[in-house]
Amino acid sequence: MSEPAFTDLPDLASDAVGGAALLCNDEFFAEKENLLKPAAAVWKDHLYTDRGKWMDGWETRRYRPIDGVAPGPESGIHDWCIIRLGLPGVIRGVVIDTAWFRGNYPASAALFATELDDPLDLRALETATWTEILPRSDLKGDHKNGFAIASGRRFTHLRLEIFPDGGVARLRVHGDAVPRWSKLRALGGAVDLAALENGAVVETCSDMFFGSRNNLIKPGPSLSMADGWETRRRRGPGHDWAIIRLATAGAIERLLIDTSHFKGNAPARATVEGVHAPGVAADQLTGWRALLATPLQAHTRHVFDDELRRVGPVTHLRLSVYPCGGIARLRAWATLAPEVPAGLAALEAMSAEDARVALRRCCGSQAWAAAMERARPFEDAAALLRIGERIWWSLTVADHQEAFAAHPRIGEAKVPATGDATWSTDEQRLAASAAAATLSELAEANLAYDAKFGFVFIVCATGRTALAMLADLRGRLANTLTEELRIAAEEQAKITRLRLTKLIGELA
Repeated sequence: MSEPAFTDLPDLASDAVGGAALLCNDEFFAEKENLLKPAAAVWKDHLYTDRGKWMDGWETRRYRPIDGVAPGPESGIHDWCIIRLGLPGVIRGVVIDTAWFRGNYPASAALFATELDDPLDLRALETATWTEILPRSDLKGDHKNGFAIASGRRFTHLRLEIFPDGGVARLRVHGDAVPRWSKLRALGGAVDLAALENGAVVETCSDMFFGSRNNLIKPGPSLSMADGWETRRRRGPGHDWAIIRLATAGAIERLLIDTSHFKGNAPARATVEGVHAPGVAADQLTGWRALLATPLQAHTRHVFDDELRRVGPVTHLRLSVYPCGGIARLRAWATLAPEVPAGLAALEAMSAEDARVALRRCCGSQAWAAAMERARPFEDAAALLRIGERIWWSLTVADHQEAFAAHPRIGEAKVPATGDATWSTDEQRLAASAAAATLSELAEANLAYDAKFGFVFIVCATGRTALAMLADLRGRLANTLTEELRIAAEEQAKITRLRLTKLIGELA
């Protein structure tokens, strides 16, 4: 029986791409981490542990009801495991593989998913909202149970529920990796557009007898010959090739062709071609333009930059190897075409006076707002933030103090309630909910700070409690004026960065 078409897509949950089994309610017989191993599950006859039969999967203990009656098909009793995807993205299908579990597999399973942006995901899981992507479905034992998923949303975490208990050998989560492009663009610089984690796909190839084409763009270095793309030995004319759909269009600045571990079977030569054809199927691509033609060495990381032909933005690459052989990894770093957000376009369209008024909502220094107005247009959000910080640190102490004076004291509302007052209130929302005694202490400490340094206490209040900021304030009272001016300026820089993002969002 042929496997579902979605299994040709990358496994977003495999531990080979950074997936992790974070939590489960039980793993008495076999550990949850086995679920995400890239290799197929194996059977070891007559091997037992002090817990029972050794199994290559995740297996929970047998449910033991008080009344001695096994739960039926309608029972809600279940075990669960939470998985962090190594590659956040859109899930197209899953395989719940019960290999070797013949009399101890779950009767059914369900899957739920969520999207978390907090780097401390164990904390964020406590309040996560879960979406059912696979209703409770019957499973077969010792079988690759495949299910198509039609959600279409980006997810970062899954919760596998098995009813009522038992063992699952592997969980495969096939789909399209979808990065946070706003974050990638904000970082600036070249981006590896051939990276699986950035959303690239190896759409097709001439042959992959020994190694999958998907290995070409996997994260991290190749671990062995088995972890690359390798074709069978060619006899006679011709050559092998693979076509990669890049994560987005970009102008290729640097290429890496890695033949690591291919010591006796690396290709003799390679070419790389590109084409700009958004949305065109791989078998319909025409008009390829040469970027590189080069000999290759065995077991070598070849990096090319000056050798590349500059052909402008491309959406696809075709890697050809002559006559055949193995390639461990392909990397293609590129500069992205500028993507000007609607908010930036609106800022650019403003008159000089209106732009300065808008920018002073982000930072109260007139000199900063005037310099930012003159720096228009900004090619993207990353440039806006970068230039904003550079201008801030070029200003005088007097300019900094003018910006400080535009803020209300922590724990107080801004008066008048205009301009950035809504932002200020929102930033201090958590602090405003503090007990009256805490707010009173904060007010007294604010006065002591102002009396010592001559300006209002500046701290980036977003997401911080009154108690936390009170502790900061008291600690900073011990600083010298020079030290405190620097710290306050650093906090203002953080506030300005957040507010520039808010401004562009509002103007969009």
